[in-house]
Amino acid sequence: MFESAELGQRIDKAAYDAEAPQLRAELLDLQYDLLTSRRFPVLILVNGLDGAGKGETVNLLNAWMDPRHIHTVGFGDPSDEERQRPTMWRYWRALPGKGRIGVFFGNWYAEPITGWVRKDLKREAAAHHLERILRFEKMLADEGALILKFWFHLSRDNQKRRLKTLAKDPKTAWRITEQDWWRFENYDRYHRMAEYVLRRTSTAQAPWVAVDGFDPRFRALTVGRLLAAAIRRRLAQPDTTLRIAAAPLLPVPSGANVLTALDLSRKLAKKSYASELARWQGRLNQLVRDERFAKRSLVLVFEGNDAAGKGGAIRRITGALDARSYRVVPIGAPTEEEREQPYLWRFWRHVPGHGRVTVFDRSWYGRVLVERIEGLCAEADWMRAYSEINDFEDQLVRHGAVVVKFWLSISKDEQYRRFKEREETRFKNFKITDEDWRNREKWDAYETAVCQMVDRTSTEVAPWTLVEAEDKNFARIKVLKTVVKRLEAALDDSAG
Repeated sequence: MFESAELGQRIDKAAYDAEAPQLRAELLDLQYDLLTSRRFPVLILVNGLDGAGKGETVNLLNAWMDPRHIHTVGFGDPSDEERQRPTMWRYWRALPGKGRIGVFFGNWYAEPITGWVRKDLKREAAAHHLERILRFEKMLADEGALILKFWFHLSRDNQKRRLKTLAKDPKTAWRITEQDWWRFENYDRYHRMAEYVLRRTSTAQAPWVAVDGFDPRFRALTVGRLLAAAIRRRLAQPDTTLRIAAAPLLPVPSGANVLTALDLSRKLAKKSYASELARWQGRLNQLVRDERFAKRSLVLVFEGNDAAGKGGAIRRITGALDARSYRVVPIGAPTEEEREQPYLWRFWRHVPGHGRVTVFDRSWYGRVLVERIEGLCAEADWMRAYSEINDFEDQLVRHGAVVVKFWLSISKDEQYRRFKEREETRFKNFKITDEDWRNREKWDAYETAVCQMVDRTSTEVAPWTLVEAEDKNFARIKVLKTVVKRLEAALDDSAG
Protein backbone atom coordinates (compact mmCIF):
# COMPACT_ATOMS: atom_id res chain seq x y z
CA MET A 1 0.00 0.00 0.00
CA PHE A 2 2.98 2.31 0.44
CA GLU A 3 4.76 1.86 -2.90
CA SER A 4 4.05 5.41 -4.13
CA ALA A 5 4.83 6.87 -0.70
CA GLU A 6 8.30 5.28 -0.67
CA LEU A 7 9.57 6.82 -3.93
CA GLY A 8 11.19 9.82 -2.29
CA GLN A 9 9.26 12.25 -4.50
CA ARG A 10 10.43 15.87 -4.73
CA ILE A 11 9.23 19.28 -5.86
CA ASP A 12 11.88 21.88 -6.73
CA LYS A 13 11.93 25.23 -4.99
CA ALA A 14 10.85 27.22 -8.03
CA ALA A 15 7.74 25.11 -8.59
CA TYR A 16 6.90 25.25 -4.88
CA ASP A 17 7.33 29.03 -4.70
CA ALA A 18 5.06 29.42 -7.72
CA GLU A 19 2.21 27.30 -6.33
CA ALA A 20 2.34 27.75 -2.54
CA PRO A 21 1.05 31.36 -2.33
CA GLN A 22 -1.96 30.59 -4.51
CA LEU A 23 -2.73 27.39 -2.55
CA ARG A 24 -2.37 29.27 0.72
CA ALA A 25 -4.85 31.92 -0.41
CA GLU A 26 -7.32 29.27 -1.58
CA LEU A 27 -7.15 27.39 1.72
CA LEU A 28 -7.78 30.57 3.67
CA ASP A 29 -10.78 31.45 1.49
CA LEU A 30 -12.18 27.94 1.85
CA GLN A 31 -11.69 28.05 5.60
CA TYR A 32 -13.80 31.21 5.87
CA ASP A 33 -16.42 29.81 3.50
CA LEU A 34 -16.61 26.78 5.78
CA LEU A 35 -16.84 28.96 8.88
CA THR A 36 -19.58 31.12 7.35
CA SER A 37 -21.65 28.17 6.16
CA ARG A 38 -21.36 26.19 9.42
CA ARG A 39 -22.64 23.17 7.49
CA PHE A 40 -20.09 20.59 8.60
CA PRO A 41 -16.84 20.16 10.55
CA VAL A 42 -13.53 19.05 9.05
CA LEU A 43 -11.54 16.47 10.97
CA ILE A 44 -7.93 15.80 9.93
CA LEU A 45 -6.23 12.74 11.40
CA VAL A 46 -2.43 12.84 11.30
CA ASN A 47 -0.54 9.57 11.67
CA GLY A 48 2.64 8.07 10.31
CA LEU A 49 6.30 7.34 10.87
CA ASP A 50 8.71 9.40 12.94
CA GLY A 51 10.61 11.91 10.85
CA ALA A 52 8.03 11.92 8.05
CA GLY A 53 7.03 15.54 8.67
CA LYS A 54 3.73 15.24 10.52
CA GLY A 55 4.37 18.14 12.87
CA GLU A 56 5.96 20.39 10.27
CA THR A 57 3.02 19.94 7.91
CA VAL A 58 0.42 20.72 10.56
CA ASN A 59 2.40 23.78 11.66
CA LEU A 60 2.43 24.91 8.05
CA LEU A 61 -1.36 24.49 7.72
CA ASN A 62 -1.82 26.59 10.85
CA ALA A 63 0.43 29.24 9.31
CA TRP A 64 -1.38 29.18 5.96
CA MET A 65 -4.87 29.37 7.49
CA ASP A 66 -6.39 31.20 10.46
CA PRO A 67 -5.28 29.18 13.52
CA ARG A 68 -8.09 30.65 15.63
CA HIS A 69 -10.49 28.33 13.83
CA ILE A 70 -8.24 25.27 13.79
CA HIS A 71 -8.29 23.09 16.88
CA THR A 72 -5.03 21.11 16.95
CA VAL A 73 -4.83 18.39 19.60
CA GLY A 74 -1.93 16.09 20.38
CA PHE A 75 -3.10 13.05 22.34
CA GLY A 76 -0.50 11.40 24.52
CA ASP A 77 -0.93 8.81 27.24
CA PRO A 78 -4.38 9.11 28.86
CA SER A 79 -4.68 11.07 32.09
CA ASP A 80 -6.16 9.63 35.28
CA GLU A 81 -9.47 11.33 34.41
CA GLU A 82 -9.45 9.79 30.93
CA ARG A 83 -8.56 6.32 32.16
CA GLN A 84 -11.73 6.32 34.29
CA ARG A 85 -13.88 6.55 31.16
CA PRO A 86 -14.21 4.68 27.85
CA THR A 87 -11.31 5.09 25.43
CA MET A 88 -13.24 7.25 22.98
CA TRP A 89 -14.36 9.75 25.66
CA ARG A 90 -11.37 12.05 25.24
CA TYR A 91 -11.79 12.15 21.47
CA TRP A 92 -15.48 12.97 21.72
CA ARG A 93 -14.69 15.95 23.95
CA ALA A 94 -12.24 17.38 21.40
CA LEU A 95 -14.39 17.11 18.27
CA PRO A 96 -14.59 20.35 16.25
CA GLY A 97 -17.98 21.99 15.83
CA LYS A 98 -19.59 22.71 12.47
CA GLY A 99 -17.63 25.24 10.47
CA ARG A 100 -14.35 24.46 12.20
CA ILE A 101 -11.30 22.33 11.51
CA GLY A 102 -9.85 19.85 13.98
CA VAL A 103 -6.39 18.28 13.66
CA PHE A 104 -5.76 15.20 15.81
CA PHE A 105 -2.25 13.83 16.47
CA GLY A 106 -1.89 10.59 18.40
CA ASN A 107 -5.55 9.88 17.70
CA TRP A 108 -7.57 6.67 18.00
CA TYR A 109 -5.21 4.86 15.60
CA ALA A 110 -2.21 5.22 17.91
CA GLU A 111 -3.33 2.57 20.39
CA PRO A 112 -3.89 -0.38 18.01
CA ILE A 113 -0.72 0.34 16.01
CA THR A 114 1.70 1.13 18.82
CA GLY A 115 0.15 -1.44 21.15
CA TRP A 116 0.67 -4.22 18.65
CA VAL A 117 4.24 -3.15 17.82
CA ARG A 118 5.09 -3.10 21.54
CA LYS A 119 3.39 -6.48 21.91
CA ASP A 120 1.04 -5.02 24.53
CA LEU A 121 -1.93 -5.75 22.29
CA LYS A 122 -2.77 -8.94 20.46
CA ARG A 123 -3.93 -8.82 16.85
CA GLU A 124 -7.45 -9.92 17.88
CA ALA A 125 -7.75 -7.06 20.39
CA ALA A 126 -6.41 -4.63 17.80
CA ALA A 127 -8.99 -5.87 15.30
CA HIS A 128 -11.78 -5.26 17.85
CA HIS A 129 -10.44 -1.74 18.40
CA LEU A 130 -10.51 -1.10 14.66
CA GLU A 131 -14.12 -2.25 14.42
CA ARG A 132 -15.05 0.30 17.08
CA ILE A 133 -13.14 2.98 15.14
CA LEU A 134 -15.01 2.11 11.95
CA ARG A 135 -18.37 2.49 13.67
CA PHE A 136 -17.25 5.79 15.21
CA GLU A 137 -16.04 7.24 11.92
CA LYS A 138 -19.18 6.12 10.12
CA MET A 139 -21.28 7.86 12.76
CA LEU A 140 -19.23 11.07 12.35
CA ALA A 141 -19.58 10.91 8.57
CA ASP A 142 -23.31 10.22 8.83
CA GLU A 143 -23.57 13.28 11.07
CA GLY A 144 -21.95 15.30 8.30
CA ALA A 145 -18.25 15.46 9.25
CA LEU A 146 -15.62 15.62 6.48
CA ILE A 147 -12.87 13.22 7.60
CA LEU A 148 -9.37 13.30 6.09
CA LYS A 149 -6.84 10.69 7.21
CA PHE A 150 -3.16 11.18 6.33
CA TRP A 151 -0.45 8.59 6.84
CA PHE A 152 2.97 10.26 6.52
CA HIS A 153 5.37 7.64 5.25
CA LEU A 154 9.04 7.03 4.51
CA SER A 155 11.02 4.09 3.22
CA ARG A 156 13.31 2.51 5.81
CA ASP A 157 16.40 4.11 4.27
CA ASN A 158 14.77 7.52 4.03
CA GLN A 159 13.54 7.36 7.61
CA LYS A 160 17.05 6.56 8.84
CA ARG A 161 18.47 9.42 6.78
CA ARG A 162 15.81 11.81 8.06
CA LEU A 163 16.32 10.89 11.74
CA LYS A 164 20.10 11.30 11.44
CA THR A 165 19.69 14.70 9.78
CA LEU A 166 17.40 15.92 12.52
CA ALA A 167 19.65 14.52 15.26
CA LYS A 168 22.76 16.27 13.89
CA ASP A 169 21.22 19.73 13.72
CA PRO A 170 21.29 21.46 17.15
CA LYS A 171 18.06 23.24 16.23
CA THR A 172 16.15 19.98 15.73
CA ALA A 173 18.09 17.42 17.80
CA TRP A 174 15.67 17.82 20.71
CA ARG A 175 12.93 16.32 18.56
CA ILE A 176 14.64 12.94 18.26
CA THR A 177 14.38 10.64 21.28
CA GLU A 178 15.44 7.12 22.15
CA GLN A 179 11.84 6.11 21.55
CA ASP A 180 12.10 7.35 17.96
CA TRP A 181 15.16 5.16 17.39
CA TRP A 182 13.43 2.20 19.04
CA ARG A 183 10.52 2.60 16.65
CA PHE A 184 12.96 2.79 13.74
CA GLU A 185 14.52 -0.49 14.84
CA ASN A 186 10.99 -1.94 14.69
CA TYR A 187 10.29 -0.42 11.28
CA ASP A 188 9.16 -3.71 9.75
CA ARG A 189 6.55 -4.31 12.49
CA TYR A 190 5.26 -0.75 12.14
CA HIS A 191 5.12 -1.17 8.38
CA ARG A 192 3.13 -4.43 8.57
CA MET A 193 0.70 -3.14 11.18
CA ALA A 194 0.21 0.15 9.37
CA GLU A 195 -0.63 -1.68 6.15
CA TYR A 196 -3.12 -3.86 8.04
CA VAL A 197 -4.76 -0.88 9.76
CA LEU A 198 -5.01 1.23 6.62
CA ARG A 199 -6.44 -1.67 4.64
CA ARG A 200 -9.07 -2.39 7.31
CA THR A 201 -10.10 1.22 7.91
CA SER A 202 -9.89 2.99 4.55
CA THR A 203 -13.55 3.51 3.71
CA ALA A 204 -15.58 5.52 1.24
CA GLN A 205 -16.54 8.05 3.90
CA ALA A 206 -13.08 8.22 5.51
CA PRO A 207 -10.30 7.05 3.16
CA TRP A 208 -6.61 7.02 3.98
CA VAL A 209 -4.04 8.94 1.96
CA ALA A 210 -0.40 7.83 2.22
CA VAL A 211 1.87 10.86 1.86
CA ASP A 212 5.53 10.58 0.85
CA GLY A 213 7.22 12.49 3.68
CA PHE A 214 10.73 12.62 2.22
CA ASP A 215 10.59 16.12 0.71
CA PRO A 216 9.03 18.93 2.80
CA ARG A 217 7.83 20.83 -0.25
CA PHE A 218 6.21 17.79 -1.83
CA ARG A 219 4.33 16.74 1.30
CA ALA A 220 3.19 20.32 2.03
CA LEU A 221 1.69 20.81 -1.43
CA THR A 222 0.23 17.30 -1.45
CA VAL A 223 -1.63 17.77 1.83
CA GLY A 224 -2.64 21.33 0.97
CA ARG A 225 -4.03 20.32 -2.42
CA LEU A 226 -5.99 17.40 -1.00
CA LEU A 227 -7.42 19.46 1.85
CA ALA A 228 -8.46 22.28 -0.49
CA ALA A 229 -10.04 19.89 -2.98
CA ALA A 230 -11.99 18.03 -0.29
CA ILE A 231 -13.42 21.18 1.33
CA ARG A 232 -14.19 22.78 -2.04
CA ARG A 233 -15.98 19.67 -3.27
CA ARG A 234 -17.98 19.30 -0.07
CA LEU A 235 -19.03 22.96 0.01
CA ALA A 236 -20.28 22.62 -3.56
CA GLN A 237 -22.48 19.64 -2.70
CA PRO A 238 -26.06 20.35 -1.61
CA ASP A 239 -27.22 18.98 1.72
CA THR A 240 -29.03 15.74 0.99
CA THR A 241 -30.85 13.20 3.10
CA LEU A 242 -28.55 10.35 3.99
CA ARG A 243 -29.33 6.83 2.93
CA ILE A 244 -31.15 4.76 5.56
CA ALA A 245 -28.71 2.13 6.79
CA ALA A 246 -31.02 0.20 9.14
CA ALA A 247 -33.48 -2.52 8.30
CA PRO A 248 -37.09 -1.35 7.91
CA LEU A 249 -39.04 -1.21 11.15
CA LEU A 250 -42.02 -3.53 11.36
CA PRO A 251 -45.29 -1.97 12.54
CA VAL A 252 -46.25 -2.61 16.15
CA PRO A 253 -48.90 -5.37 16.15
CA SER A 254 -52.41 -4.30 17.07
CA GLY A 255 -53.55 -5.40 20.50
CA ALA A 256 -50.98 -6.19 23.16
CA ASN A 257 -47.49 -4.70 23.07
CA VAL A 258 -44.77 -4.19 25.66
CA LEU A 259 -46.63 -1.17 27.07
CA THR A 260 -50.24 -2.31 26.93
CA ALA A 261 -49.17 -5.63 28.50
CA LEU A 262 -48.12 -3.83 31.70
CA ASP A 263 -50.39 -4.22 34.71
CA LEU A 264 -50.92 -0.57 35.64
CA SER A 265 -53.16 -1.51 38.56
CA ARG A 266 -50.19 -2.57 40.69
CA LYS A 267 -50.03 -0.61 43.94
CA LEU A 268 -48.06 -0.40 47.14
CA ALA A 269 -49.73 0.60 50.41
CA LYS A 270 -48.46 3.75 52.12
CA LYS A 271 -47.34 1.84 55.24
CA SER A 272 -45.38 -0.67 53.20
CA TYR A 273 -43.91 2.10 51.08
CA ALA A 274 -42.28 3.85 54.05
CA SER A 275 -40.46 0.73 55.22
CA GLU A 276 -39.54 -0.37 51.68
CA LEU A 277 -38.18 3.07 50.88
CA ALA A 278 -35.90 3.03 53.92
CA ARG A 279 -34.78 -0.50 53.15
CA TRP A 280 -33.80 0.02 49.49
CA GLN A 281 -32.33 3.48 49.98
CA GLY A 282 -30.13 2.08 52.72
CA ARG A 283 -28.89 -0.73 50.51
CA LEU A 284 -28.18 1.68 47.65
CA ASN A 285 -26.20 3.94 49.97
CA GLN A 286 -24.08 1.01 51.13
CA LEU A 287 -23.40 -0.13 47.58
CA VAL A 288 -22.07 3.21 46.35
CA ARG A 289 -19.79 3.34 49.39
CA ASP A 290 -18.55 -0.21 48.76
CA GLU A 291 -14.83 -0.22 47.91
CA ARG A 292 -15.61 -2.26 44.78
CA PHE A 293 -17.65 0.63 43.39
CA ALA A 294 -14.50 2.77 43.32
CA LYS A 295 -13.66 1.02 40.04
CA ARG A 296 -17.18 1.18 38.61
CA SER A 297 -19.71 3.90 37.78
CA LEU A 298 -23.49 4.04 37.63
CA VAL A 299 -25.47 5.55 34.74
CA LEU A 300 -29.23 5.85 35.27
CA VAL A 301 -31.52 6.75 32.37
CA PHE A 302 -35.08 7.93 32.99
CA GLU A 303 -37.61 8.15 30.19
CA GLY A 304 -41.39 7.93 30.31
CA ASN A 305 -44.74 9.47 29.56
CA ASP A 306 -45.14 13.12 30.52
CA ALA A 307 -46.26 13.30 34.18
CA ALA A 308 -45.29 9.66 34.78
CA GLY A 309 -43.23 10.58 37.86
CA LYS A 310 -39.63 10.59 36.62
CA GLY A 311 -38.69 13.48 38.90
CA GLY A 312 -40.11 11.82 41.99
CA ALA A 313 -38.33 8.54 41.23
CA ILE A 314 -35.05 10.39 40.68
CA ARG A 315 -35.39 12.20 44.00
CA ARG A 316 -35.78 8.86 45.81
CA ILE A 317 -32.53 7.73 44.19
CA THR A 318 -30.57 10.87 45.03
CA GLY A 319 -32.04 10.89 48.53
CA ALA A 320 -29.96 7.78 49.22
CA LEU A 321 -26.68 9.28 47.96
CA ASP A 322 -24.03 11.71 49.12
CA ALA A 323 -24.56 14.88 47.08
CA ARG A 324 -20.84 14.89 46.23
CA SER A 325 -21.07 11.51 44.49
CA TYR A 326 -23.82 12.09 41.92
CA ARG A 327 -24.99 14.43 39.21
CA VAL A 328 -28.46 14.81 37.69
CA VAL A 329 -28.38 15.89 34.05
CA PRO A 330 -31.73 17.24 32.78
CA ILE A 331 -32.00 17.01 29.02
CA GLY A 332 -33.96 19.59 27.06
CA ALA A 333 -33.63 21.11 23.62
CA PRO A 334 -29.97 21.21 22.49
CA THR A 335 -28.02 24.46 22.81
CA GLU A 336 -26.39 26.14 19.83
CA GLU A 337 -23.06 24.60 20.82
CA GLU A 338 -24.62 21.14 21.03
CA ARG A 339 -26.32 21.49 17.64
CA GLU A 340 -22.88 21.95 16.06
CA GLN A 341 -21.79 18.49 17.24
CA PRO A 342 -22.96 14.90 16.65
CA TYR A 343 -26.07 14.31 18.76
CA LEU A 344 -24.33 11.90 21.16
CA TRP A 345 -21.65 14.50 21.98
CA ARG A 346 -23.68 16.21 24.70
CA PHE A 347 -24.15 12.87 26.47
CA TRP A 348 -20.56 11.66 26.14
CA ARG A 349 -19.40 14.83 27.88
CA HIS A 350 -21.38 13.83 31.02
CA VAL A 351 -20.08 10.25 31.28
CA PRO A 352 -19.15 9.73 34.96
CA GLY A 353 -15.77 8.70 36.27
CA HIS A 354 -15.19 5.79 38.62
CA GLY A 355 -17.07 5.88 41.89
CA ARG A 356 -19.60 8.36 40.50
CA VAL A 357 -23.30 8.29 39.61
CA THR A 358 -24.90 10.21 36.76
CA VAL A 359 -28.68 10.38 36.38
CA PHE A 360 -30.09 11.42 33.01
CA ASP A 361 -33.57 12.95 33.22
CA ARG A 362 -34.40 12.28 29.57
CA SER A 363 -31.50 11.11 27.46
CA TRP A 364 -30.04 10.12 24.11
CA TYR A 365 -33.29 8.29 23.43
CA GLY A 366 -34.81 11.61 22.47
CA ARG A 367 -33.38 10.94 18.98
CA VAL A 368 -35.73 7.95 18.49
CA LEU A 369 -38.66 9.47 20.41
CA VAL A 370 -39.37 13.21 20.36
CA GLU A 371 -37.01 14.02 17.47
CA ARG A 372 -38.55 11.20 15.44
CA ILE A 373 -42.17 12.06 16.20
CA GLU A 374 -41.77 15.82 15.86
CA GLY A 375 -39.75 15.56 12.64
CA LEU A 376 -36.71 17.26 14.19
CA CYS A 377 -34.33 14.90 12.39
CA ALA A 378 -34.46 12.94 9.15
CA GLU A 379 -35.68 9.36 9.09
CA ALA A 380 -32.15 8.23 8.22
CA ASP A 381 -30.84 9.88 11.39
CA TRP A 382 -33.18 8.22 13.88
CA MET A 383 -33.06 4.88 12.05
CA ARG A 384 -29.28 4.61 12.41
CA ALA A 385 -29.45 5.93 15.99
CA TYR A 386 -30.53 2.54 17.35
CA SER A 387 -27.19 0.89 16.54
CA GLU A 388 -25.21 4.00 17.53
CA ILE A 389 -26.93 4.08 20.92
CA ASN A 390 -26.28 0.38 21.46
CA ASP A 391 -22.62 0.93 20.64
CA PHE A 392 -22.42 3.89 23.03
CA GLU A 393 -23.92 1.90 25.90
CA ASP A 394 -21.71 -1.09 25.13
CA GLN A 395 -18.62 1.11 25.45
CA LEU A 396 -19.85 2.39 28.82
CA VAL A 397 -20.46 -1.12 30.13
CA ARG A 398 -17.15 -2.48 28.83
CA HIS A 399 -15.38 0.23 30.80
CA GLY A 400 -17.14 -0.63 34.06
CA ALA A 401 -20.33 1.42 34.02
CA VAL A 402 -23.58 -0.13 35.19
CA VAL A 403 -26.26 1.22 32.85
CA VAL A 404 -29.83 1.03 34.14
CA LYS A 405 -32.65 2.33 31.92
CA PHE A 406 -36.24 3.00 32.98
CA TRP A 407 -39.41 3.72 31.04
CA LEU A 408 -42.12 4.94 33.42
CA SER A 409 -45.54 4.18 31.99
CA ILE A 410 -49.01 5.50 32.85
CA SER A 411 -52.36 5.32 31.08
CA LYS A 412 -53.73 8.12 28.96
CA ASP A 413 -56.55 8.71 31.47
CA GLU A 414 -54.11 8.95 34.38
CA GLN A 415 -51.97 11.39 32.46
CA TYR A 416 -55.02 13.60 31.87
CA ARG A 417 -55.84 13.54 35.58
CA ARG A 418 -52.28 14.54 36.51
CA PHE A 419 -52.20 17.29 33.90
CA LYS A 420 -55.40 18.81 35.30
CA GLU A 421 -54.07 18.52 38.84
CA ARG A 422 -50.94 20.41 37.82
CA GLU A 423 -53.00 23.15 36.24
CA GLU A 424 -55.15 23.54 39.35
CA THR A 425 -52.34 23.38 41.94
CA ARG A 426 -50.32 26.58 42.12
CA PHE A 427 -47.02 25.05 43.19
CA LYS A 428 -47.32 22.48 40.38
CA ASN A 429 -48.14 24.93 37.58
CA PHE A 430 -44.55 25.03 36.35
CA LYS A 431 -44.73 21.33 35.51
CA ILE A 432 -47.40 21.70 32.82
CA THR A 433 -46.90 23.46 29.46
CA ASP A 434 -48.69 23.77 26.14
CA GLU A 435 -46.12 21.35 24.73
CA ASP A 436 -47.29 18.66 27.17
CA TRP A 437 -50.83 18.95 25.81
CA ARG A 438 -49.56 18.86 22.20
CA ASN A 439 -47.53 15.72 22.90
CA ARG A 440 -50.62 14.08 24.34
CA GLU A 441 -52.32 14.41 20.94
CA LYS A 442 -49.60 12.11 19.52
CA TRP A 443 -50.05 9.40 22.15
CA ASP A 444 -50.34 6.54 19.64
CA ALA A 445 -47.29 7.63 17.65
CA TYR A 446 -45.22 7.83 20.82
CA GLU A 447 -46.44 4.41 21.92
CA THR A 448 -45.27 2.90 18.62
CA ALA A 449 -41.89 4.64 18.91
CA VAL A 450 -41.40 3.45 22.51
CA CYS A 451 -42.19 -0.16 21.61
CA GLN A 452 -39.72 -0.09 18.72
CA MET A 453 -37.13 1.61 20.93
CA VAL A 454 -37.41 -1.16 23.53
CA ASP A 455 -37.21 -3.89 20.88
CA ARG A 456 -34.08 -2.41 19.31
CA THR A 457 -32.16 -1.15 22.33
CA SER A 458 -32.96 -3.51 25.21
CA THR A 459 -29.69 -5.42 25.16
CA GLU A 460 -28.02 -7.96 27.42
CA VAL A 461 -25.63 -5.27 28.70
CA ALA A 462 -28.20 -2.48 29.08
CA PRO A 463 -31.77 -3.83 29.24
CA TRP A 464 -34.85 -1.65 29.65
CA THR A 465 -36.94 -1.86 32.81
CA LEU A 466 -40.58 -0.96 32.17
CA VAL A 467 -42.14 0.52 35.28
CA GLU A 468 -45.86 0.47 36.06
CA ALA A 469 -46.11 4.07 37.28
CA GLU A 470 -49.86 4.57 37.83
CA ASP A 471 -49.14 4.24 41.55
CA LYS A 472 -46.17 6.42 42.47
CA ASN A 473 -45.27 4.42 45.55
CA PHE A 474 -45.04 1.19 43.58
CA ALA A 475 -43.02 2.86 40.81
CA ARG A 476 -40.48 4.43 43.14
CA ILE A 477 -39.77 1.20 44.97
CA LYS A 478 -39.50 -0.79 41.73
CA VAL A 479 -36.95 1.73 40.46
CA LEU A 480 -34.90 1.63 43.67
CA LYS A 481 -35.03 -2.14 43.87
CA THR A 482 -33.96 -2.53 40.24
CA VAL A 483 -30.97 -0.22 40.69
CA VAL A 484 -29.86 -2.07 43.82
CA LYS A 485 -30.18 -5.51 42.24
CA ARG A 486 -28.32 -4.50 39.09
CA LEU A 487 -25.54 -2.81 41.04
CA GLU A 488 -25.18 -5.73 43.45
CA ALA A 489 -24.88 -8.17 40.55
CA ALA A 490 -22.24 -6.01 38.84
CA LEU A 491 -20.13 -5.67 42.00
CA ASP A 492 -20.36 -9.40 42.65
CA ASP A 493 -19.15 -10.03 39.09
CA SER A 494 -16.24 -7.66 39.72
CA ALA A 495 -15.25 -9.59 42.81
CA GLY A 496 -15.46 -12.87 40.96
